[in-house]
Amino acid sequence: MHEMGIVIHLAKTLEETAREEGLTKIGSVTLDVGEVSGIVTDYFEDCWNYFRRKHPVLSEAELHIGIIPALTWCDSCRSTYETVKYGRVCPNCGSGETWLVQGNECVIRQIEAED
Repeated sequence: MHEMGIVIHLAKTLEETAREEGLTKIGSVTLDVGEVSGIVTDYFEDCWNYFRRKHPVLSEAELHIGIIPALTWCDSCRSTYETVKYGRVCPNCGSGETWLVQGNECVIRQIEAED
């Protein structure tokens, strides 16, 4: 379960941001998580709910998760397609000369301060 490690890193990043911006509480955090990032969002939320209580600036922060769809590029036919649905072989031309364009990232999209 690497979700706890990601949550710990996220908490440190949020605490640094709060300190830099002079915030005493963060109300919510919105993350965009790639569809093939390997992050199990249910586990991630459980880790977040456990870990945020250990950090006063995050103690009441809600977590919102958006999913970034996985897209793969085919070098042979120069098109993109849905990675999860079709895998590594291009459904348009059958080529295996493909690479992931998006869908394996984890990005902080928004941080809201609490009043």
